[in-house]
Amino acid sequence: MKVFHRQWEKIVPGTLEEVWAFFSRPENLNRLTPKDMSFVIHSDIQGKEMYEGMMILYTVSPLAGIRLNWATEITHITPLQYFVDEQRSGPFAMWHHEHHFKQVEEGVRMQDILHYAVPLGPLGLLANELFVRSRVEEIFRFRDEAINEVFKSMV
Repeated sequence: MKVFHRQWEKIVPGTLEEVWAFFSRPENLNRLTPKDMSFVIHSDIQGKEMYEGMMILYTVSPLAGIRLNWATEITHITPLQYFVDEQRSGPFAMWHHEHHFKQVEEGVRMQDILHYAVPLGPLGLLANELFVRSRVEEIFRFRDEAINEVFKSMV
């Protein structure tokens, strides 16, 4: 299985407590996901802060209106520092997403580290080259802009 690695970093205006408060509530995933993905959370998470072992079930349409079930688990948390979500079932052969937060002079340095693998062997590798990799990049570009909008209104 070939594992792909991607990393993104940005400075978010605000305090560590404000940024953590937003990202530690899985309900906010809706605000960070492109509308064309038809992202729907099915878990009862409204108003709940994440915790280790929390399962989040949702459907998503990443491509051509194809609806997929996805389940992720919050596997590690150190409050105000980092958390990890991992796919338990879904479209990837493997998904491990780390979210790191650190207060810096300009605000909060937020770093995302993603490791993922696609299913279906050589066919999956071809799909990654043709559209999966670029779709992942597109989702994180959207997320970057959405974070700017959220925290612009909070500051």
